[in-house]
Amino acid sequence: MSPSRRFTVFPLLLALLPAVASAVGDAEHGRQLYQARCTACHSVAYNGVGPAHQGVFGRAPGSAPGFAYSPALSALKATGGVWTEATLDRWLSDPERFAPGQRMGVSVPEAQDRADLIAYLKTLSAH
Repeated sequence: MSPSRRFTVFPLLLALLPAVASAVGDAEHGRQLYQARCTACHSVAYNGVGPAHQGVFGRAPGSAPGFAYSPALSALKATGGVWTEATLDRWLSDPERFAPGQRMGVSVPEAQDRADLIAYLKTLSAH
């Protein structure tokens, strides 16, 4: 790449930095969002209306011990996938699109809120 071309790309990269930085999650804000939006159905430590979230990051969908999942989420368990930043982001943005027939009637439309919730969920390591 010629020196002049390198310098014309650099401002473009700088323009993208704020968008990349805003996608970084704030775990403390995520904890607050979790308390406000999720605890009606979910708990960190025990199954309720929804499955427990302790250790959800890296766990296979539909695999929280002792929780009766919908057939849609139970089928995801067989795919061999796990909850990652990308899969949790897709799930939280539109659960029905992610797994048609699932039972969670809530979505998180704001990308920053999803990033914050995911950052918090990452702190909830398995026992």
